[in-house]
Amino acid sequence: MEEHRGRILVVEDDPRIADVLDYALKAEGYEVELVNRGRPAISLCENAPPTAIVLDVGLPDIDGFEVCRAIRKFSDVPVLFLTSRSDEIDRIVGLELGADDYIVKPFSTRELLARIKAIRRRQLVRPDESHPVSSTLRHGPIEIDPEKFRVTFRGKEVKLTAQEFRLLELLVQSPGRVFTREQVLNRAWGEGAFVADRTIDVHVKSLRKKFAPYEFIETVRGVGYRAKEP
Repeated sequence: MEEHRGRILVVEDDPRIADVLDYALKAEGYEVELVNRGRPAISLCENAPPTAIVLDVGLPDIDGFEVCRAIRKFSDVPVLFLTSRSDEIDRIVGLELGADDYIVKPFSTRELLARIKAIRRRQLVRPDESHPVSSTLRHGPIEIDPEKFRVTFRGKEVKLTAQEFRLLELLVQSPGRVFTREQVLNRAWGEGAFVADRTIDVHVKSLRKKFAPYEFIETVRGVGYRAKEP
């Protein structure tokens, strides 16, 4: 039997879809835990954090957005939304709540597995492996400890998702340097990631909100983003 790659929590109330996900993920070497309600999923994450979560938006008790919001209060476990909603605003809401990715029903199991692999890869790989960072990074009142995956702002810890952390680290490593969207995608998300430009914008917006009123991320129109020189 293939060595387990981790434990995936699948939160899906449609038994047919849950069975398909269970089979596909186990075939890839993952352990799978199936839950068909939102509140039990929150408890499971708190008591036994999974490697990643595949989270349906439309659940019988509370919707996936509420589940994600609750989980983000205590965990940065990767979350991939599974939704039948194609409206862009729903995808944006999910990303702003801290989801790492989303996939719209109907979907192929091959694409879903590729997205999970990409999320796992982004967890394990630094944005710039050729320039590893081992010491604390600082930008004004922001301090980043890459080894401990910890960020403080004016002395208080700030909870960031894995992608927010990597984006912040990327920008602060090279203040004044402009990163194009493609560079941000390849270095903060990883090559081959399924990420739209709008996703990057949402993560930048989230960082600005979490560090307000300290305005340090600049948009260079038509090019990309940069951190101001302190």
